[in-house]
Amino acid sequence: MAKESFIYTTYIVTTPEKVFEAITKPDLARRYWGHENVSDWKPGSSWQHIRANDERSVELVGKVVEVSPPTRLVITWANASQASDPASYSRVTFEVEEYEAMVRLTVTHDELEAGSGMANGIKKGWPIVLSSLKSFLETGQAIDVFARPRASERAA
Repeated sequence: MAKESFIYTTYIVTTPEKVFEAITKPDLARRYWGHENVSDWKPGSSWQHIRANDERSVELVGKVVEVSPPTRLVITWANASQASDPASYSRVTFEVEEYEAMVRLTVTHDELEAGSGMANGIKKGWPIVLSSLKSFLETGQAIDVFARPRASERAA
């Protein structure tokens, strides 16, 4: 089975500590992601990606592979519905690096099944989530990560 990777880098005017906290603290992640990342963030521990709504559905699950606050976090990642299938897991690496008076955040999502729904979904998901994170940390205002493209208007 062919695998693929997705890499996204953004620059945020903030500190590495604030980026790391925004990823790992449920109350912060909820504000820009619409989900909470819940774990004790120790290697080998499980984590859950819980929708921040009344249903509080667990949408993604995985394990913490590596954690080095505030510069690196590696987790496994799978749809909750596929949690029992080891082949369904991919890996996400967050690298947080001081870069002059800002932070360079690189998210590498790899070990994805090429052409899968997950691979296609994260290509759309990561850019908007990381844009929302950037906006949230720089201005205090997140963007709507659930927004959809508007239908194009046709000329009459």
